[in-house]
Amino acid sequence: MTAQSKLIGGSFLLKNVDVADIFIPEEFTEEQKMVYHTVKEFMLKEVHGLGIGRVASLDAEKDKDLVMEIFKKASALGLCGVSVDEKYGGGGLDFNTALLFTEGLAGGFSFATTIGCQTSIGSLPITWYGTEEQKQKYLPGIASGEKGCSYCLTEPSAGSDANSGKSRAVLNAEGTHYILNGQKMWITNGGFAEVFTVFAKIDNDEKLSAFIVEKAFGGISLGKEEKKMGIKASSTVQVFFNDCKIPKENLLGERGKGFNMALNILNSGRIKIAAGGVGGMKFGIDKTVEYCKTRVQFNKPIAEFGAMKQKIGIIAANLFAIESGVYRVGADVDKKHEELLKNGTSANDAKINSMREYAIECAILKVQGSEAMCNTGDEAIQIFGGMGYSQETGVEMAYRDARITKIYEGTNEINRMLTLAEFYKRAFVTKELGMGAAKSFIPSTILKNYNPFSGKGFLGEEFEFVNNLKTIFMIITGAAGAKLKEKLVEEQEIVMNLADILSMAFVTESAFLRVKKLSEKKDVSKTELDIKTKLAQLYLYDALDAVRKSANNAIDSYAKGAEKKLLKSLMRRMLRTYHINPKDVRREVADYMIKQNGYNF
Repeated sequence: MTAQSKLIGGSFLLKNVDVADIFIPEEFTEEQKMVYHTVKEFMLKEVHGLGIGRVASLDAEKDKDLVMEIFKKASALGLCGVSVDEKYGGGGLDFNTALLFTEGLAGGFSFATTIGCQTSIGSLPITWYGTEEQKQKYLPGIASGEKGCSYCLTEPSAGSDANSGKSRAVLNAEGTHYILNGQKMWITNGGFAEVFTVFAKIDNDEKLSAFIVEKAFGGISLGKEEKKMGIKASSTVQVFFNDCKIPKENLLGERGKGFNMALNILNSGRIKIAAGGVGGMKFGIDKTVEYCKTRVQFNKPIAEFGAMKQKIGIIAANLFAIESGVYRVGADVDKKHEELLKNGTSANDAKINSMREYAIECAILKVQGSEAMCNTGDEAIQIFGGMGYSQETGVEMAYRDARITKIYEGTNEINRMLTLAEFYKRAFVTKELGMGAAKSFIPSTILKNYNPFSGKGFLGEEFEFVNNLKTIFMIITGAAGAKLKEKLVEEQEIVMNLADILSMAFVTESAFLRVKKLSEKKDVSKTELDIKTKLAQLYLYDALDAVRKSANNAIDSYAKGAEKKLLKSLMRRMLRTYHINPKDVRREVADYMIKQNGYNF
């Protein structure tokens, strides 16, 4: 990373971001949009085309042939290799376009998980960490869909604490093969995969290593397909390794570096969950708007009722904000990748380090995206009423399928703690953020000098609020760190409160930066700008409530006496009432969505 680089993950907290430096979804090229529409139309034809009832009843074990038939069709269309470099037969998509691809997948319900694994955690370990020989051997078959791939990390006793896994690999006496023994669980695509990335410890190592394991090596047996709450058509099995012989050259990356590899692959998976959440929310709002316009009660469509408009407005605001954050970060990853290449970093390391740079933002978006998507599914069922609870409409399936997103790629609780841990590491250990210890706590004299809402011009008050969200995070986390010191890590409730404040600051800023940049474009209509401004304002209105709650929880959990009084006073002043009429704004947003038949931007 060059000293003058603007591309520093987490730095949004310490600076005012120039809109010229960010990417917004409205800037996607026609070629990128074509990728999105190709995969979305495939899902509509091949998955939705089965009929919602049939899709809802799909089972990974009973319907394996049908699922694999769709998988082969996706392969023929090139959907299995979008993230694999062109020289190995893939599409070679940049990261932001791969996120757009993931959004398009979301309408494929369980099948989206199948393709998502193939193009993300299944193939990325080899794409990012493989030697040239490993890439040439495995990536063409993965990209063509000839070989399904899978990612084997979790064990019965090692979930969030992945490095505590017991799987072991021992080099044989001849020095030619590792002999692997162990058990992995919750393995997506495991029922049909031919290539597995498996994490295990070599000999008595404390840290994991990674291996490329072919099913053809033998010594591999599979458990039955798991019976799950959702994503039922996605293959999920336990994988058992019994004296599985792995050629020595199939060690992936460096010995003992598997845990770091796993974390970095998961960073990619986390933001892709958020991208899938964007697609899921769009599906949800489109379905609910359609239903609201046709469902008549008390002699008029329920779309005319304020209670329905409130729900549509909340869904749309969450969607707009998460979408803004996802593609802002996706573009930054691509820009960081290009910067590293220009500075002489190897192709593999450039991919790895550009992703690692934005670990904080990826964790934030995973949490906020998955929770917004789950909320959308819940509200969609509520809008549909009894029909939402029936399999006939497909809404209950979307609700069940969404729920896993708060668990995999690290539970949301783990990701909240990771967000704060990564921030502390970069701020005070590696000092990448350029923030001295003196800046970790803003002195109380700010109370005398603070002039709230001095911002002028378009969105001046809103950006003042954004800055105050950042400042409140710095104040409370600095005070908590000063008082609790190393014990803070043990106070997980406080850590999660602080992570939520940081998250709200980032996502809210992303929404308003998007609106600000749109306001400077000549080809944006007044109506579009007005609606998108209101979407960002609605998100801020609700974010302020969430931050007040998290801040109060954190302060009440560690502060006492004068310190507590000071922090509460400052919080009330900086997070004062935001004067919009939420009812009227939500109704205006909902009316637009209803007129446009959904989130039709």
